[in-house]
Amino acid sequence: MTDVNRQYKDRLFKFIFGNETNKEWTLSLYNAIHESHYDNPDDISFNTIEDAVYMGMKNDVSYIICFQMELWEHQSTFNPNMPMRFFIYSGRLYEKYIRNSDYFAYSSSLQKLPRPKCVCFYNGTQEQPEKQVLRLSDAYDGDGDIEVCVTMYNINYGKNKTMMEACKPLHEYAWLVDTVRDNQSRMDDLDAAVDAAIDAMPDSFMIKSFLMDNRSEVKNMFLTEYDQEKVLEQGKQEALNEGRKIGLKEGMQKGIKEGVQKGREEVQIEVATDMLKEGGQSVSFISRISRLPESAVRKLASQLNITVL
Repeated sequence: MTDVNRQYKDRLFKFIFGNETNKEWTLSLYNAIHESHYDNPDDISFNTIEDAVYMGMKNDVSYIICFQMELWEHQSTFNPNMPMRFFIYSGRLYEKYIRNSDYFAYSSSLQKLPRPKCVCFYNGTQEQPEKQVLRLSDAYDGDGDIEVCVTMYNINYGKNKTMMEACKPLHEYAWLVDTVRDNQSRMDDLDAAVDAAIDAMPDSFMIKSFLMDNRSEVKNMFLTEYDQEKVLEQGKQEALNEGRKIGLKEGMQKGIKEGVQKGREEVQIEVATDMLKEGGQSVSFISRISRLPESAVRKLASQLNITVL
């Protein structure tokens, strides 16, 4: 069976919802998220930074509407570090906004900025809640002065039904991904699995004609040669294995060190015990000869019921 490149969903999501020709679908998803009723797609001004890369992954979709900056990312694997990714992207986006606007950082009056909204769409196979908020501060060891909140929605087929009903293109996208997964579980050819899913789409689906018109591009998104997720997973496994080797080595070294220390202490206690039993020696003298601290010598003497000088 051909390996599925999980990143195809990221690219397909962007192809559908970050496309200038499909602004009405972007607006529909915006309304579904925020329970709003905007009806003019031209209010959307895309500002996605195509060369913004974080750990090999590009900025998916960002745009400004009604002085609100929407940052959308898509994930096919759960990543609790998404707030840091959004933090990096938002910095780049605000730099771009300031460059292209009349924002004056040195003004004596408060300069207004578009309010940011960070949203992550998840449709991996690992079970996740329908909605959860990830916070940058969760990574802090103590309090910090910078916070980034990311609302993550599970958009697997059958999840978040209210949102799916409010945004037909999202429902149809979720159906497509689910159908491709199901087809691939029964087919050896992913190319055929994608074709079958597109052909099986009901004619009433809004995105069907778009996908059929761009079938080769859509298939390339599924069939991309470079499986970034697989590479990342292999990297994590290699790091884990290396960590185990280092841990084992350090554990052995620690064990040897502790063993030597324990043996030394046993000899010291044995010498001090013999000297205490012989009697007539001061605590300071026994400590100096046995190399045990005076407090340890006194404690040992108490345990042996021996009176010391």
